[in-house]
Amino acid sequence: MSFFNNRIPEIFTIKNYRYFIYARFFLVMGIQLQMSTINLQVYYQFTKEEFILGMIGLAEAVPFIITSFFSGHYADVLNRKKIVITAISFLLLGAVLLYINSLPFVNFLKSFGLTALFVIVFIFGIIRSFLSASIQPLMASLIPRNLYTQSATWNSTAWHIGAILGPVISGLVYGYNNAMNADWCYALNIVFYSIALFYIFMVKYTETIVNEKKERLVDSMKVGLNFVFSNKMILSALSLDLFAVLFGGAVALIPAFTDKVLGLGPEAYGLLRTSPAIGAVVMALILAIKPPGKNAGVALLVSVAAFGVFTILFALSTNYWMAFFMLFLTGAFDNISVVVRHTIIQLMTPDNMRGRVSAVNSIFIGSSNEIGAFESGLAARFLGLVPSIVFGGAMTIAVVLGINKANPKLKKLDLTDV
Repeated sequence: MSFFNNRIPEIFTIKNYRYFIYARFFLVMGIQLQMSTINLQVYYQFTKEEFILGMIGLAEAVPFIITSFFSGHYADVLNRKKIVITAISFLLLGAVLLYINSLPFVNFLKSFGLTALFVIVFIFGIIRSFLSASIQPLMASLIPRNLYTQSATWNSTAWHIGAILGPVISGLVYGYNNAMNADWCYALNIVFYSIALFYIFMVKYTETIVNEKKERLVDSMKVGLNFVFSNKMILSALSLDLFAVLFGGAVALIPAFTDKVLGLGPEAYGLLRTSPAIGAVVMALILAIKPPGKNAGVALLVSVAAFGVFTILFALSTNYWMAFFMLFLTGAFDNISVVVRHTIIQLMTPDNMRGRVSAVNSIFIGSSNEIGAFESGLAARFLGLVPSIVFGGAMTIAVVLGINKANPKLKKLDLTDV
């Protein structure tokens, strides 16, 4: 038995962390399956217009950003586990409603067409803001400080494996036998959210953060924002990821790219959509063996620049497997920046501020995916599909150069000394 225990990563000897990671995996898989199915419905059932795909992203980002200013405060004063349980419960309820509405004999929401899906995505953005503000601080409270880098690596791995399987399942099930089987996709959503809810219930966590002094909501939010903007390392790491995802949001255009550039259908979308996540998982395994510690700053800058380079090469691909490999590499290099950023935030943030800092992080990063989708859709309308993706990759590289100049100390960052 000791032989096997010596080969189990130390982080997985903590039972609460194992339950958390299981919940994280099924939660992410459910979320990715749900959003991929909605995107496929929008593109194939309503309109083959890239701009509308971008608007779906904006419909989630706006309520997410607005609500995140409040959710971070409550994640620091209420029980974080209860917030996560409540958020997943609402996601489960939404999946049930989407399933019922997708059944052939139910016509209640169908008469509203795209509007119904936009409203659902809008509500989803609100729920996700509370989930994002609470779930990372919850994880940090389950483990000792010396395992933060290891926890960030495996958390990222669970996220990306879920992100791989969700869209693949969505594309295969939705396009099975040339039909549009959204009902089966949402039925699987119900299963995944239910399993995630079960494992979160299994996590033993009773701590409720209570600030030493009572702060008004507005003052509490200001403290969180001031902390982030006064810490150059956290701000630089967040800014790099923000602009990389904002300008490099090629993923949102994959349904259109698969259709118009590669000439393939929804069944090909699933695998292509998950190629960045597959690359991220491969990189996570590498980082688990050799985590970014001493040269973390250099790794962060190089990885984001490489993300921009391979985004451009993806745009220029006309072969399916070449496009797949370029997206694979964007995911691999993106995961380096994700692990470094999460480690910086965990190490440099006091526990009584984790919720607010996590909320600011969510505003920077969580919403940037959706705003990036909007930017990509808007750019595609004015520049064309391929030029818009090239533009995004080039802007990502420009941002790396700008932040390197603005904060020269970033490339000297050594996480082993933090």
